[in-house]
This record gives sequence, C-alpha cells and structure tokens, in this order.
Amino acid sequence: MPRLAIGPDFPRELSALDHPVRRDVVVALRRFLLNAAGAPHPERVRGARDARVATLRLTEGHRAIVVRQRDVYWLRNVLPDPEAWSDARRHRFGVNPVIGVIEEWDAETLEMVEPALRRSAGAARLFDPICDGDLLALGIDVRALPLVRLITTEADVEALEPLLPPTQHLPLAVLARGGTLTEAWQELDGCRAVAEEPGPIDPDDFHAAMRRSPDRAVFVADKIQLDRVLQAPDWCTFLHPPQHRLARAPRYDHPVLVVGGAGTGKTLVALHRAAHLAERGAGPVLLVTFSQGLGEDLAARLDLLVQDEVARKRIEVGNPERLAMRIVADAEGKRPALVGPGARTLAELTDEALRLLSRTTGDLLDDVDPARKPYRHIVVDEAQDISPAQWRLLRAAVPRAADDMFIVGDPHQRVTDTRIALGAVGIPAVQHTLKVSYRLPQEILSFGVRLRGGGPADGLVKGYAALYGFRATHNGERPVIRAYDTPEAELAGLAHTVDAWLEEGVPAEQIAVTARTRALVSAAKRALGERAVRVATFQGLKGLEFERVAVFGVTEGVVPEPPPADPAARARALQRERSMLFVACTRARTLLYISHSGRGSPFLSL
Repeated sequence: MPRLAIGPDFPRELSALDHPVRRDVVVALRRFLLNAAGAPHPERVRGARDARVATLRLTEGHRAIVVRQRDVYWLRNVLPDPEAWSDARRHRFGVNPVIGVIEEWDAETLEMVEPALRRSAGAARLFDPICDGDLLALGIDVRALPLVRLITTEADVEALEPLLPPTQHLPLAVLARGGTLTEAWQELDGCRAVAEEPGPIDPDDFHAAMRRSPDRAVFVADKIQLDRVLQAPDWCTFLHPPQHRLARAPRYDHPVLVVGGAGTGKTLVALHRAAHLAERGAGPVLLVTFSQGLGEDLAARLDLLVQDEVARKRIEVGNPERLAMRIVADAEGKRPALVGPGARTLAELTDEALRLLSRTTGDLLDDVDPARKPYRHIVVDEAQDISPAQWRLLRAAVPRAADDMFIVGDPHQRVTDTRIALGAVGIPAVQHTLKVSYRLPQEILSFGVRLRGGGPADGLVKGYAALYGFRATHNGERPVIRAYDTPEAELAGLAHTVDAWLEEGVPAEQIAVTARTRALVSAAKRALGERAVRVATFQGLKGLEFERVAVFGVTEGVVPEPPPADPAARARALQRERSMLFVACTRARTLLYISHSGRGSPFLSL
C-alpha cells in the first residue's frame, strides 16, 4: 500500500478546479490510496531535474506532481497536463543536511541564472571571507556552493530568494547583510518545525524529512484523513515551522508567553495549542480571549480544527468576565446581577471569584490535588488587554504544574490601558517571539510599523518589547490614502471603493470597513446600504482578518481623540490611539484603503 503525504499547494489548487474535475480527482486519489483497480500509476518525467519526480494522471487533462521514494509519495500539486509536465521537469528536491527538512529548488531557473552571475561576478565576491566548511555547517547544499561563490552583492542574494529553499536563502541573507555565523545559524534553526531528533540526518531518507516538515507534508492513511486534509482550511493542517514548534511541543514545565506582531499567527498557535492539550493533556482546557465576540469566532474555528467530539468538549472558550460570573454564580446558586439594586461591577465580581477560588482550593493544593482546580490547562489569546485582577483570577483557576498556562499577545496591539508584566501577577512565563508576518505583505507591514511609531511597548514582559526584526514573507500593494474635501464626499468615495472591490470578485465577507467612533460606523453603514460587508469600530475588528480593509474617517480631531492635559496620561492615550489604528490597518491581507475629509490625522504624517 502506498504511503501518501499531501503538500499545502495541492488543496488550494484542487479547490480552484471546476466541481466535476475536482470530484474526479478526489475519486482517483482514494483509489490510489487504497491501491484499488483502476488507480492512477506514477509516470516518469523525461528531462526531470530530480529522478524521484513523477506524475499521476488523475482525470482527463489534469495530473498531480509527486515526489516518490519507494512506497512514499509526496503529492505536491495538481495542474493541467502541460503545466504539470513543465513543473515536474523544473524542480529538484533534497533534504537539508543540518536540520533535516525538505528543500525545493527551482533548478531550471537556477541553471539559467548561473551564467549571468558568472559574467557579472567581480574580483571580490560577497562570501569570500567565509570558508566552505562554515557554509556547509549552515546547511548550504554542497551542489549550491559553486553558485554561492559567484555572488557579488547583497542584491544578488535578494534576487535569488524565489529560486532557493528558505533554509538556504535565510542564512545567506543574514551573512550578506553583515551578520555573524551565529546569527545565520539562529535563522536556520528557526526553520525547524519539530524538536531536534537524536542521531545524524540521512539526506537520502525523504520519508523522515517529510516527518520533520509538517508545514510541507501531512500524511494521510485513509479516506477520512484524505478528505479532511483536502477540505479543511489550510490553517487547520499546515503551520509554519515556528508556529508548529510552539503549538505542538510535547510539554512545557513553566508558563509560556508567545509575543508576536500582526500576522505572525499568534491566534493560530493558541488554537492549535488548545487542541493539542485537549487531545493529549491531563484535563479540561480553557481558551481565554479579550471579548465575547472574539470568543465566538475562536469557538467556531475550534469546531473546524478539532474533529474528535470528545476532545472538542474538553475545550471551553470564554473571557475573564464570563469566568468570574460563572464562579460566583456556582457559589451563590444564581446569576449575579449587573444592573439594579444589589448589583456588582465586573471588577467586584472578579475579586469575589478570586476569593472563592482561593478559599475552595487553597494555595498549597496546586501540585498535591490539581483536580480541585476548575481547569487543568489555560490558553490565553490577546493577552495584552487582560487586567491584573483578571490575570490573578486566571492564575488561581489552574494548578501550578506542567502545561498550566500558554499565553499569546502583542503589547503593540493593546487597545486598553492595561500595562502589567506577567511576573508581577505570579506568572513567571518563559518568553518566545514570532518575528515573521505571514498574513501581511511587506508594504502594509512597513506602513503599520511606521504608523504605530515602531517604538517599544510595555506590558506582558518585564521592561519593553520592540518591533525590531519584524518582517513579512511577501510583497504586495502599497496602502492607498485618499483625502476628501467633505465628509459627504468621503462617504461617497467609500461606497465607490467597496463597489469596485465587489465588482472585482472579492467576497463581501472578505471586506471590512472600520472607523474610530460608533457615529462614523453608523454613517458608513447608511452609506453602504445593502452591501453585506463587515462594518465595525477599530476595536470591533480586533483579532479578525480580511482580504481588503477600508479605514474610514482618519481625520484630525477624530484619530486621535483629544488627549488629556496631564503629560503622562496624554502620552499613554496617544500611544493607545496609535495602537488601535495599527490594529485596524493590520487586519488587511492584501489591500488597505485609508480615507479622511479635511485635514488628515497627524498619525498619517509618516
């Protein structure tokens, strides 16, 4: 029986096919997986750069490209016949000799590039000061060394990026800009998706390499697993190496804090960690987020991610206020009142819930009798906006034991005035940092960082967290800023922009319109009429993402709101306003539109 692994490009290409073709492809793959009669068989590719590459004829006019080693098949893509044959001839594959992950090379284009590099190579070449041994120790492929030795400038390295595996390009990019060998090794190590395995790497064991590359290959053993991978959103199946390493770690002996900028996948890491703990942990899991609205979104995503009903029931999704309400209600036998005579504030309920938890379980029972705590594991999303009292409540709701608290957040995206280091509330978290934005193009990311100010932010960690080293994986369109003479003209321009996006085929659910105030949101809703796009305040888009986002009313006096006179309070208020605008702008995956009437916000003077 063949062992079949699916690559991340295959489901995306499959979903783009017409329904009858897609159905026939899936049927053919099921037959192949079962080794049934009439199943497609691998066909060799003449002129292939890699002898392991073959094609499978899945339906009339469409083929899959596979990389084969004995009975293991890595399904990379499905394309029309001419494109499939061309793609199969173009690429070669290997195993990084240092960290053991799969590498894909655009061998055909590299063959054409090498003569041009040779002609332009100067007398002093970029990597002359670095010996072959040091380059090989960084995982540079021995077959690539002659090409590397021809590189003269940092621009050459940038031009080669689309043709090289990331595990080859990233260390070279560090060295090209003057980084040390240690820094280059750290960049390579960041491409590792799983914990380091004992023993040497076998560069000929492609099966083991795929096991080490869960972002590139996921094995399926039966029809159910096959259908699941082909139908689920890619975020359910394929995580980037740093995300996978954090979410699927076998065990953490201390609380964990994952800090990362917009688009780095913090929420995905939290979701996958919650799923991992529900499947393999020691008790109930609480997934906490900033608001009830975000909680509903996370619950819906968990329903897609966790297919096992028993494991899904182990995860509860909520916010700190809901947790406090439930603890007090359980103790008093009724839901506490929030309005009217005898009403308590949410802050009072939080304090009461903490008192009840401490009285019920005691401080010394965490390790002795962890079952007496309401939860065994707590995962926290949007951690930067949780108050000190809420942190103390969360700390008391879970025992001090392995895998107790897993926390993700970004101080630069804070929309409240909460500023507390976790250590100050009894949570000595070990920090990890995500520095690569997979969602945002570099143009929107750079714009957002300048908008935010780029300076350090306090909270979550001791001292300050900076945006230094934050980068994107791809380029896109520059943000569009439009100035209008009047609010009425701005509203008309907004409606025209949204109409144009809809006419281009962008689904309405992938478009968001956002403004600073509820009054502006109401005006935008009236202007947009029956157009079924999301319209919300800046805070209402927190934690969400869309293909295109229109940020409306970014006008002086509105963004920011007039700050208080006290210098310290003024500085905090202005930074919070910057953070909210930064959050709104970084919800866009592909296109960002910003408008104002009259004088624009001073934040736009970049």
